Amino acid sequence: MPIRWYGSGDPTDPIYLHFSRIVNVTLHAMAFAALNSGLWFFQELRHPWEHLNWFTEFWLAILMIHLVYVLLQRPKSGEKKSSIED
Repeated sequence: MPIRWYGSGDPTDPIYLHFSRIVNVTLHAMAFAALNSGLWFFQELRHPWEHLNWFTEFWLAILMIHLVYVLLQRPKSGEKKSSIED
């Protein structure tokens, strides 16, 4: 089931911005999983890459920093859009 946004696509809406950041971190995690699993698979096929551990750990650290950033930037529960809606 695809991710859907049922609200307005207003880029000034804090909830919409948070949703966008969640989608970005999800894509980042998917790219990490796909590329790293492929690299580890080819390493197991006797194509060694001596620095694959460092590459994976470095990328995982960046992914965790990205996740923490998204969690810290979430809007407060009472925060609403500040546009005029009349």
